[in-house]
Amino acid sequence: MVITDIKVRKLFDEGPMKAIVSVTFDGQLAVHDIKVIYARDKFFIVMPSRKNPDNTYRDIVHPINAQFRGVLEEAVIAAYNKELELAKEAAETESSEAETITE
Repeated sequence: MVITDIKVRKLFDEGPMKAIVSVTFDGQLAVHDIKVIYARDKFFIVMPSRKNPDNTYRDIVHPINAQFRGVLEEAVIAAYNKELELAKEAAETESSEAETITE
């Protein structure tokens, strides 16, 4: 199974949840609402889940083995880091354009 696309849907500054991501596999299957979490000094992903009547959560979709989880986690976190860099560059560009206009 090949990861053909990763879209960072939303970034968060506050709290342990840093992003919500969608991943497409083989150009045919999309999984939405994968969360990028930063806790205990490391990044990891949390798969989409639903809340059960007893207030526990159950994953709706999840990797079957640790090897694929590692591949998926590495790809998603790399896409998150790339999106952070793009957002930082866009903010710097906006800031320098605003300075140019006010001068």
